[in-house]
Amino acid sequence: MDASSSRHARDESHIFSSSDDNAIMKYILATHAPNGTYFDVKPFLEIIENIVHMANQANQAEPGSTVERRFISNDVNEILEVMAITINKVCCEISSKCIGGGDAHTTTMGILNMLSNYAWDAKAVIALSAFALNYAEFWLVAQLYISNPLARSVSRLKQLPDMQESGNALKLRFQAVTNLTKSMLDLTRCIVEIKMLPEQYISPETPELVIATTHIAAAVYWIIQSIVACASILINLVQKGQEHIVKTIDGWELSSLAHKISNFHDHLKNQLVLCYQHIDEKKKNEAYQTIVRIMDTPHRDNVTPLKHLIYSKDDQLPLYRLFTDNRVSIEALKKKIVLLLISDLDLSIEEYWIFNYMHGMMRMETENKYEVVWLPVVPDDTETPFDEVHQRQFEESRRMIPWFILVCDPLLLQPAVIKYIKEDWHFNHKPILVVMDPQGRIVNTNALHMIWTWGIEAFPFTSQKEEALWKEETWRMGLLDGGFDPRISEWIADGKYICLYGGVDIEWIRKFTLIAKDVARAAEIPLEMMYVGKSNTWERLLRINDIIRRENLGDILLYEPHYFWVRLENMFYSKSKHNKSSDLDPILQEIITMLTYDGNDEGWSVICHGSNDWMHRANGETVLTGLTNYNDWKDNAQQKGFLPALNDYLMEISTPHHCNRLILPGTTGPDRVACVECGRLMERFVMYRCCFD
Repeated sequence: MDASSSRHARDESHIFSSSDDNAIMKYILATHAPNGTYFDVKPFLEIIENIVHMANQANQAEPGSTVERRFISNDVNEILEVMAITINKVCCEISSKCIGGGDAHTTTMGILNMLSNYAWDAKAVIALSAFALNYAEFWLVAQLYISNPLARSVSRLKQLPDMQESGNALKLRFQAVTNLTKSMLDLTRCIVEIKMLPEQYISPETPELVIATTHIAAAVYWIIQSIVACASILINLVQKGQEHIVKTIDGWELSSLAHKISNFHDHLKNQLVLCYQHIDEKKKNEAYQTIVRIMDTPHRDNVTPLKHLIYSKDDQLPLYRLFTDNRVSIEALKKKIVLLLISDLDLSIEEYWIFNYMHGMMRMETENKYEVVWLPVVPDDTETPFDEVHQRQFEESRRMIPWFILVCDPLLLQPAVIKYIKEDWHFNHKPILVVMDPQGRIVNTNALHMIWTWGIEAFPFTSQKEEALWKEETWRMGLLDGGFDPRISEWIADGKYICLYGGVDIEWIRKFTLIAKDVARAAEIPLEMMYVGKSNTWERLLRINDIIRRENLGDILLYEPHYFWVRLENMFYSKSKHNKSSDLDPILQEIITMLTYDGNDEGWSVICHGSNDWMHRANGETVLTGLTNYNDWKDNAQQKGFLPALNDYLMEISTPHHCNRLILPGTTGPDRVACVECGRLMERFVMYRCCFD
């Protein structure tokens, strides 16, 4: 491999690395003496592109094409009048040097000296414009040779070969010229793009731009040298014909130049992509800061902040009311409490359930003072763009929530809005419900937790209301059940003892329910038992529910047990927001205990008497032992009451549980959670799970 080929194989970031190349670079940079002369190179580049495109076609351009429209533009004509002399001078320089057999490097340096006062992108465009004159003349004559007598006469005078009858060697050379010309245009276009990057978003000191501009001077040099090589092939056909071309223009030269141009283009294109990423990030950041400022600024109503979140223009109605099947403006939300439901494209089943469960009640109680607006967040990963699959997800989800208002198109949410949603409202795939009051203030960054806990009692869903509700709460059956199963409310009203129990060990369930009923009869207390199962074990729960019904072991929930545990998880998050540590809050301790019961398959129970009575709970082994040994504490039960006596006995026989597990969905949660058994801080792990059974 020769020295030239070796350089071609090197990394593109080291295009100029040898001592010879470094010396050439010094000469190239010495020719550069810009005087501030500037002109818009884009019209020239478009004209050149049209010339090259049409020259490579078998027929002429249609009337009224882009080129013709460009030439009748007054602005372009004014620029052409100024630049025409310079372009023709360069054209003459190329022609004279190529006819005289001048050295390509010397010719290239001469052109760079002629264009010393111009910027690097202008040098490349002017040189290409000069080449386009020769290029267009040659191919115009070649294409019109058969049909136009004038073209045929010009061809004879120039002694140009017949393109239809020329040999394969000549056709290959012309194809190489065509390919190299296209590559030069691609590289020049890339240089122009780099030079036109907006300075307000990317400064000359930005590393991505510094790396790109470092190679522009060398790229322009090789563009001009490639122009000289291509022009030599076309110009030297005059009176010399095919034999001279084949002899003087070796195939490796065009191949070598094409490789050089390709290396520069790949390198600059990669840097340009990085520059655009930098600019996009700056624009997104600027837009994000605007949203932050808008959301932090007091407003008379909620229209302005909602417009910046959803759609700021007035050229369309951005919202869609599913119930009435019509599009509406953001003005439809004015002076209402707006619940912004933010989720992925597909809502979870439990979210459908809670909203549909609460909707009718909330509408009656709040007199239409609020609206729910669904803002689906589309994937922002360029590797998974919004496609037909995502569109189907969107369509399927919106059919499940017919009373929502939602954006007509998920893509209306701008990247800066999604950035704000994620960074300021901490959205991370799991749905959140952000509450905006009629004045546009955010009064709760996630009201889902309190809606799961209290339902309509939580209206108007502010953080202050949430904190006030927790201050009034005690650990009672009404809080644990939430009123979802009306039988529990009836049992409370009838003064019955209520036992909720769970786990998936069917043998323990049989033993526990039978002994509990026996003890209740012996103690002469009215006891109702309800199985609440375990989260995320649907198929096993169906089998256990069937056994409980068949063997008459007790009642089961009217709604899916999964929702019982989802509600507990939401209670945990809601309570955690208003407590610094679990060891200081008895209700939070009880919630955590319940969730740790769900972290294993063992049985457990919680028993209460009355609506406001504090509930007593124990793990399966302990409560089973306590009930089995009823005779040991029945006298105490007659004196203190059934539950106080049971609790005292369980405290005597209980031993510290060796390991508690608290499993929460999603990726968020309190940083510190203390074990309810030993008081030590629990370790935090990450678990990945795809199956529920």
